[in-house]
Amino acid sequence: MAKKLFIKTYGCQMNVYDSARMAELLAPLGYAPTDEAGEADMVILNTCHIREKASEKVFSELGRLRADRRERGAEDVIVAVAGCVAQAEGAEIIRRAPDVDIVLGPQTYHRLPEMVARATRARDAKSNRPDLARGAGLLDTEFPAESKFDFLPAATESPVSAFLAVQEGCDKFCTFCVVPYTRGAEFSRPVAQVIAEARALVAAGAREVTLLGQNVNAYHGEAENGATWSLARLIRELADRLPDLARIRYTTSHPRDMDEDLIAAHGDVPQLMPFLHLPVQSGSDRVLEAMNRQHGVDLYRRIVDRLRTVRSDIAFSSDFIIGFPGETAKDFQATMALVREVEFAMAYSFKYSPRPGTPAASMDLQVPEMDQDARLQELQALLNAQQQAFNRAMLGRVLPVLLEKAGRREGQLVGKSPYAQAVHVDASPDQLGSVVEARITDLGRFSLRGDIETQPADMTPRRMEACA
Repeated sequence: MAKKLFIKTYGCQMNVYDSARMAELLAPLGYAPTDEAGEADMVILNTCHIREKASEKVFSELGRLRADRRERGAEDVIVAVAGCVAQAEGAEIIRRAPDVDIVLGPQTYHRLPEMVARATRARDAKSNRPDLARGAGLLDTEFPAESKFDFLPAATESPVSAFLAVQEGCDKFCTFCVVPYTRGAEFSRPVAQVIAEARALVAAGAREVTLLGQNVNAYHGEAENGATWSLARLIRELADRLPDLARIRYTTSHPRDMDEDLIAAHGDVPQLMPFLHLPVQSGSDRVLEAMNRQHGVDLYRRIVDRLRTVRSDIAFSSDFIIGFPGETAKDFQATMALVREVEFAMAYSFKYSPRPGTPAASMDLQVPEMDQDARLQELQALLNAQQQAFNRAMLGRVLPVLLEKAGRREGQLVGKSPYAQAVHVDASPDQLGSVVEARITDLGRFSLRGDIETQPADMTPRRMEACA
């Protein structure tokens, strides 16, 4: 019988991609995915270090897993901690959670099958000789010279909407962020490797591909002729070479790397969806400088204006950090003014919380939590109102919807609008993977409801009406 593998994924879409690849790596060892941790023979926590108290949440989850295994008498379950918390605090995990078998960072998960084999042998030895002392867990948080992408298997099956990592790491060193320390320096995958994986994903059923990277628009991949390709060039080539690829997205982008060629691609490539996540973090130049964001508010405004010039139907999402050290009431109001000016379709916003080892953690003028709370509530009220207004503007419109999965009730499918909104429609299962024209009739709290009007013979993307 197949062994069961449970992966709990925290954080970003890069972690979602990494979790899927780890599952593919372990399939030849007989592991099949399960959604229930309680029935798993192996559990992987793929962690993220961005959110507040990330490491403590991991230790809390490990405690729950330990109690569950003991209650079930399942002491032979292999437990692994992967991702950014593993990279940053690997030795501490081994010390505080001695029943963890494997700790590995984001750059070494291609070595997972070997580590699982070693952990299995160690468990078997302990089972046969209970008197043996349990050895320490396996720890691998190196930044190896070889790229993990060189060792990953080709995709054999794919969801309708798939992730594809093209860039990893960060050289920006924002003062609040641990990513340069946990993911390493910026690295771009070779062009041929990216195109080959994209082709395999499409052949396996993907109709939409989201290109991933910590700073994805800093992509500078080497082509087979030695030339360096930008993200814009890569997008254009994917659109030209893969006729069955209906949609292309990319995330997460940095304003500093938003060049004219990439902006132009939004107007030239119909497969490139009119929805861009472009984090700004603050609307105050003084705070952006303290964050070491390497861009100002005026640059952000110019980028938004240029994109709206080449693609009038484009919509934006963003990230905001509220209460960064030294942020004044005036700085916060500058952020509110920027939000009112740009009008975001959606956004993520958080209170600043210190990350150990980052420069911001030791800065003076930490903002009192009471002020952080009040400012965050004010910002989120505005952002939520903008998102609701954007969604209400969809009522009565006909949107192309890519049908991705079955809905909760019989005869229902769930798809995605060009703006990444979930859209529920009545449709038959054989329509999965197709793009249908749906007239939006109702709004849910986090989704849209539509009726299919026509189903195009092909999936050629079309330009929407302007969002404004």
